[in-house]
Amino acid sequence: MRSTPANSTPLAAISESELVRRAMARDETAIRIILKANNRRLFRIVRGILHNDAEAEDVVQEAYVRALTHLAGFRGESSLSTWLSRIAMNEALGRLRSKPLLLDLDSLSQTRPEAEIIPFPAASSDPEKSMAQRQVQEVVERAIDALPEPFRMVFIMRVMEEMTVEETAALLCLKPETVKTRVHRARALLRRNVEREIGPIVLDAFPFAGRRCERLTEAVLRRLGFGA
Repeated sequence: MRSTPANSTPLAAISESELVRRAMARDETAIRIILKANNRRLFRIVRGILHNDAEAEDVVQEAYVRALTHLAGFRGESSLSTWLSRIAMNEALGRLRSKPLLLDLDSLSQTRPEAEIIPFPAASSDPEKSMAQRQVQEVVERAIDALPEPFRMVFIMRVMEEMTVEETAALLCLKPETVKTRVHRARALLRRNVEREIGPIVLDAFPFAGRRCERLTEAVLRRLGFGA
């Protein structure tokens, strides 16, 4: 039986450090793997800060370009995903701080179209069931958006993205006990309105797969000079 050459190992199976090394060498496949593995997490975190789909996508692109052109700054002290999440969160907070305190909402609604809504994955081809499912998703998204920010960010990271207590605490500069307390409080606030009715479907709020994920991946690759 012939042994498999070392350089033919699938990128998805190699270590994170090797993936980073190949990305630094501008290996497009390695960069794609990094993007697709982190797109949803970064989008959800940024959207949790900015409350706007289109702006969140723009900020995630900026964060990726900043990170992937400075990969030499990744020291491996945390996971690559945590490092990218921190950059994206800082980028979003910077965008938030740069916004004027007072906004003309009427003017804003006329000049900026709403972000494209990616349909919630339907479990049935029945139009009525699909519509009901979308309505439930919208209830969940509004309820999450309505959470006070300290609870919202912890909820997105711990419950929706299933990050560990320690990873969430490090990213938000909190004590692990504080993370646990805020998750409990966030669940209680959500349960008051929707969680009892929709159960685990909350994990699928703010979907970031399929067309949207592919669009962001291709946009970042273009900005990095691939496929130009």
